[in-house]
Amino acid sequence: MGNTSPEKEEILVTGWGKRTTGIIACLRQAGHPVTVYTNHLFDTTDCGPVSPIGVEIDASDRLVKQIRHLDSPLPVNLVIAGTDENEAQKKALIRQLEAVLSPNALIAINTESIPLSSLQQDARHPERIIGVNWTEPADTTYFLEIITNEKSDTKRVDDFYTTAKLFWQKDPYVIQNDTGIRTRMLCAMIREAFYLVENGYVSVEDVDRACRNDPGYYLPFSGNFRYMDLMGTFIYGVVMQDLFPELSKARHVPRFFTETVEKGGLGMSTEKGLYAYEPGEVEQWDESFREFSLQIQELISKYPFNYAETPQRVSKQTVVV
Repeated sequence: MGNTSPEKEEILVTGWGKRTTGIIACLRQAGHPVTVYTNHLFDTTDCGPVSPIGVEIDASDRLVKQIRHLDSPLPVNLVIAGTDENEAQKKALIRQLEAVLSPNALIAINTESIPLSSLQQDARHPERIIGVNWTEPADTTYFLEIITNEKSDTKRVDDFYTTAKLFWQKDPYVIQNDTGIRTRMLCAMIREAFYLVENGYVSVEDVDRACRNDPGYYLPFSGNFRYMDLMGTFIYGVVMQDLFPELSKARHVPRFFTETVEKGGLGMSTEKGLYAYEPGEVEQWDESFREFSLQIQELISKYPFNYAETPQRVSKQTVVV
């Protein structure tokens, strides 16, 4: 980080699965050599990871290699760390990384619900640990959430933000309050959706239609607050005054959802979740989602967040280092 050509710096990525594969593809598109620390879903050779979702990572790309152990010093200045949402697992990984990294290396670890301060606790260099959340597909979406707190090294955070914006084609935002906002907003919507289904007002399919056909249209263009300005902010003030007291305040996960999980409905990975999937249908959904993501990326790029101020967006092909 801080190099005049940050896209050329080697980055260590830890984790496994679709999101990790997408992160690797994102970094390779920017020109970074990538080392992957994982025991899952990847070739045992050093040729590079095999994509389970069609992300194009050339198997002959010698700038992507895999390691299975963290047992020797690593000459990298940035680690993008991914684990399950488990505090003990995250802390264990941080201890492993700190044993092989220089004090100057930044550790950017995913955390949806665990406060950053908890992950910094007992770390050798807590100021170099930040929270960073991606979304899928990580190589096509503009989303990147950066979580900091009062212990965070401001210079390192600024360098990370700049690299993500200029070279990874991200539109990042920085939170200075220990926990992220993306999951909080998503869970608020899910809680209301759970309430409506649990009480028999609508079906799962109805909720998805409502989300897809209304906010699904405007959110990629404007977000919530600018959309209120577009439609007339005063209208929402009147509606919310009446509606807010009626919204769900439930603190439990509904029974229909827990029963789905208990019966093995873990999502498309098990071919059943809140929907059922026929053989071969999951692969079709993965392929369609990949195609849609590329199309929506192209559409969003025509209307960047402050597009009135920046009417022409520089494409990744024209970025000059």
